Amino acid sequence: MEARLKELQEEALGKIETAGELKELNDVRIAYLGKKGPITEVLRGMGKLSQEERPRMGALVNEVREAIQKRLDEKVEALEKEAIEKQLASETIDVTLPGRPVNAGSHHPLTAVIEEIEDLFIGMGYEIAEGPEVEQDYYNFEALNLPKGHPARDMQDSFYITEEILLRTHTSPVQARTMEKHEGKGPIKIICPGKVYRRDDDDATHSHQFMQIEGLVIDKNIRMSDLKGTLQTFAKKMFGEEREIRLRPSFFPFTEPSVEMDISCMMCGGKGCGTCKGTGWIEILGAGMVHPNVLRMAGYDPAEYQGFAFGMGPERIAMLKYGIDDIRHFYTNDVRFLKQFKRA
Repeated sequence: MEARLKELQEEALGKIETAGELKELNDVRIAYLGKKGPITEVLRGMGKLSQEERPRMGALVNEVREAIQKRLDEKVEALEKEAIEKQLASETIDVTLPGRPVNAGSHHPLTAVIEEIEDLFIGMGYEIAEGPEVEQDYYNFEALNLPKGHPARDMQDSFYITEEILLRTHTSPVQARTMEKHEGKGPIKIICPGKVYRRDDDDATHSHQFMQIEGLVIDKNIRMSDLKGTLQTFAKKMFGEEREIRLRPSFFPFTEPSVEMDISCMMCGGKGCGTCKGTGWIEILGAGMVHPNVLRMAGYDPAEYQGFAFGMGPERIAMLKYGIDDIRHFYTNDVRFLKQFKRA
């Protein structure tokens, strides 16, 4: 029995030395130290030995088991270390290689223009006001001096959901709601950016959905000169200090008097070119003094409070500012177009 134990030890140690994988070592452990292994068989046969031989053989069996287990542990540790070294060698990073560029996103040109306009007017003491895009006919038209049947409604071909609910055609309803909320008391100084909707054929200069930013100032002793100074500041900040403005008489139902504002052409400096169609001027927005009827419907006394309002299209401003020739570029999500506007 003693000779058999020595033989088993030599066999096991020999197989451990030749093993090249962890799986082979596990097979050796099961084969020699498992419940069905030969060393366990030897232990089962110790009952046939005399009482004097049993202690010596028991100690010998433990020595063989410990020797095999110790060598198994050493070989497992060696193979694991070797595997780690191979993995590190295969994953070596060359720190001298140039870094891989990361494609960073950027502001959409429309977002950039809107934020620039918002920052400008916030700096002038305005607040940003918002309202629902699905609007009531009353706020979209009637509260703005456009009663049912008014011919000017045809100028804004609308998306009606019901007879009294529609997609707003401008952000002016936000102004009407804000005035109503103030109940005819105190000053108002707001701009209203947001999406608007009109039934229109999409082409290079028109879209059924577009952005609009409108402004409203209500206070005592507000004059046309206040409107002109505000618009002049806006034009110079957005298009350059050398820009000049001119106000032309126009008509809007919710303002009286009403004006269209032009800026001197930034391409030719007012001399006349293809961009300004030879006039030296480019139309940029509409404005005017708030109509007394609009003030009354909102609860303001026109004898005490006056105001001015203006409305502009961020798409048009962005097209002029960046030289974009087709409004559809803003909505097609073409990365080749958008990446031109990455901020430094």
